[in-house]
Amino acid sequence: MDKIRIIAINPGSTSTKIAVFQNTEPIFLKTIKHRPEELAVFAKVTDQFQFRKKLILRQLQEADIHLDDIQAVVGRGGLLKPIPSGVYEVNDAMIDDLLNRSLSEHASNLGGLIASDLVKLMPNAKAYIADPVVVDELSDLARVAGHPLFERISIFHALNQKAVAREFARSIHKPYESLNLIVVHLGGGISVGAHYKGMVIDVNQALDGEGPFSPERSGTLPVAQLARLCFSGKYTQKEVYRMINGQGGLVSYFGTNNAIEVEKMVEAGDPKADLIYRAMAYQVAKCIGEMYTVLKCEVDDILITGGIAYDKVFVSWITERIEKIAPVHVYPGEDEMRALAINGLMILRGELQVKTYR
Repeated sequence: MDKIRIIAINPGSTSTKIAVFQNTEPIFLKTIKHRPEELAVFAKVTDQFQFRKKLILRQLQEADIHLDDIQAVVGRGGLLKPIPSGVYEVNDAMIDDLLNRSLSEHASNLGGLIASDLVKLMPNAKAYIADPVVVDELSDLARVAGHPLFERISIFHALNQKAVAREFARSIHKPYESLNLIVVHLGGGISVGAHYKGMVIDVNQALDGEGPFSPERSGTLPVAQLARLCFSGKYTQKEVYRMINGQGGLVSYFGTNNAIEVEKMVEAGDPKADLIYRAMAYQVAKCIGEMYTVLKCEVDDILITGGIAYDKVFVSWITERIEKIAPVHVYPGEDEMRALAINGLMILRGELQVKTYR
């Protein structure tokens, strides 16, 4: 199996990213943009999968990609029930949950659906998802929230965190499962995970704004103030949720979720931008400190990744607070397409055991 071809699919709210990899090298990359009016005709996000699948097939055809040559299609995993980390073959149980029992309406739910439908046209391929955001390896201690009506749950940037952790482990010629790592994803949402011997035993719930605030999320808010706001009669439940997820964090202070724009405000001498942007770095560093205690102060390395990791000044604000904990390594950006393809490649090469979704 010298030349393995894999399709990676990453559906977003207004775009569908597709890539064809030959082993670890991309031979085709495309982002298909979707106009709001195109998607408005669909009652649910999952109703879009045939529409998006046809666009993908058109792009593959125009690029002269032969479907007979494809050996795996790996889609971005959706908001399924909590599952351990790994690569899962798309089966009927998964499709049923994506269509009928997903935690939320989210474009990532389309990944497995499109992959499953595409492989019907490919005689040599199977459909998979890899490390969806619902990867759950929390310890029992980490689940306790402080009141029996509540429980901490695991939703985070599992795909990128796991991919970067494995890449780092390979670079130092050690098994990922032998290391204690703190991995930080700096994106529209921010997640900080404690990786104990290959398991993320604690992590902030990045989807709903727990932990540090980020470009789009509020982070952990003062609970009593939040409760009073909820019952003030001034806001609907939907409006409050948008404050937490989508309209929180940097966008609530500056009207933009673009960290680069805030970085430029700081460079221009804006004191408010300097305070808020530094506060975001401060909260990230504080969360890293929490994970240091989770790992009982035995941390091999700290890895920082995601789009904001390109900002050397922001990263330096974090590093100056945590560099005595462990060596810090920066992996700017988030190559999710490559991460999906590499997971598929490891399955085809027998380096990973495919898991069954139930």
